[in-house]
Amino acid sequence: MHIYIIHENDAWVEPLRRALLAIGAPFTEWFIDELQLDLSSAPPQGVFYNRMSASSHTRDHRYAVEATRGLMAWLTAHGRRVVNDRRAIGLEVSKVEQIIGLQAYGISVPHTVAVTGAGAFVKAAARWSFPFIVKPNRGGKGAGVELVRNADDVRRMADSFDELTLDGTVLLQEYIQPADGRITRHEFIGGRFYYAVHVDASGGFELCPADSCQLPSEVGNAFCPASQGNAHKFEVEPDYTFQERARCEAYLAASGMEVAAMEAVRDAEGVLRFYDVNINTNYNAAAERRSAAGLSGMGELARFLEVERLRVNVSWSNNRAS
Repeated sequence: MHIYIIHENDAWVEPLRRALLAIGAPFTEWFIDELQLDLSSAPPQGVFYNRMSASSHTRDHRYAVEATRGLMAWLTAHGRRVVNDRRAIGLEVSKVEQIIGLQAYGISVPHTVAVTGAGAFVKAAARWSFPFIVKPNRGGKGAGVELVRNADDVRRMADSFDELTLDGTVLLQEYIQPADGRITRHEFIGGRFYYAVHVDASGGFELCPADSCQLPSEVGNAFCPASQGNAHKFEVEPDYTFQERARCEAYLAASGMEVAAMEAVRDAEGVLRFYDVNINTNYNAAAERRSAAGLSGMGELARFLEVERLRVNVSWSNNRAS
């Protein structure tokens, strides 16, 4: 019985491969780009870990998310143990639904308006004060996120509106300048808070409260947790506490997100404002080592998946015996 890793990016899986090999956990990778799924068959027994990314289309895997949603439904219908299930992948690709869910659990978010269509975008933008953020409903990796400064920016974006997002919907979001120059990623493994990592946002970039760890092009590498070359940007805080923890864990449980990162910015009043949730989380090993707390996100994730595999194996063996 194996751990099955569902993904579309080899580079992001490499640290998890090493962690699983280190503890002797058997695993198989399901690389999802094109997919043939025999719906009259049953999936193998095991634990299925979904780390499909909303940004898969930027790596020429345009339909990987859609394929994964069907795959999740198939696994669930057969009672398989899925980590980050079909609910999770739905939220991964809809920032509108993320914001709605966060607010339902009493978690503070930036003021956000969702618009579909170029005309609605122009009308909504006319009611906002500059600057504000525009971000695609389904983006990933910071693709399409932009700080809008003036009416010329609005007109330019309206003219190329169909290029902004895959599903025709964008979000207008309040711009929040980080009070301490940092944003914070809250990492959760097995549905429980593991640690926080602060990302230095004071390097001269126009850092917005949207996909701050995944900005594109030359900015992207500076904020990506997987980029070891920029490890100085990251600071793990092992003893970090935040009053929203219980609400965040409840939200993730209701959303089927067991392994996730919740990103937030602390505003001028000291309030954490959460703006993004993703199930394809990475960890910065250099920052973990500097914390001197013995933390390893990938190590903890590997152990969690192996414990779940052993539980499923025992349950399956007992059912066969009976």
